Amino acid sequence: MKNSRQDLILKLVAENDIATQEELQRLLLENGCKVTQATVSRDINKLALLKTCNVEGQYKYTVPQLTQNSLRDNGAFYSILTEGVISVDYALNTVVVKCHTGMAQAVCAKLDNTGVENVVGTLAGDDTIFILMRTERDAARLVKELELVINI
Repeated sequence: MKNSRQDLILKLVAENDIATQEELQRLLLENGCKVTQATVSRDINKLALLKTCNVEGQYKYTVPQLTQNSLRDNGAFYSILTEGVISVDYALNTVVVKCHTGMAQAVCAKLDNTGVENVVGTLAGDDTIFILMRTERDAARLVKELELVINI
């Protein structure tokens, strides 16, 4: 039930401009899913939903690109990230991902396959990955998404 509810949340967020937890709760109820505000809040955190600005300048929930792309991966993406990554940080437009020894290549390959926007290129060593982003803002966004996914 939890997985189907969270799948419905991802669908609703993708199809609607949802600004508040109450709006999301109402849409879930309209779709036959009885939930409390606390459950909606936990699901938002678990799915790492972000609040972004829409074209009219209003905030709405969105699914992070890493989450969108990795949902098709049946959990392998999350598994590699949570087991392999120690920390993430950025300087200017370069993201640095520190990994456990020997894990950087595998983590980097998974990140490369997600199709993250505005990545110029990646370079992986044994325990460190450098990801060159187009802008500093892109680097900050990627770090935030990675931190949400791996719960650092």
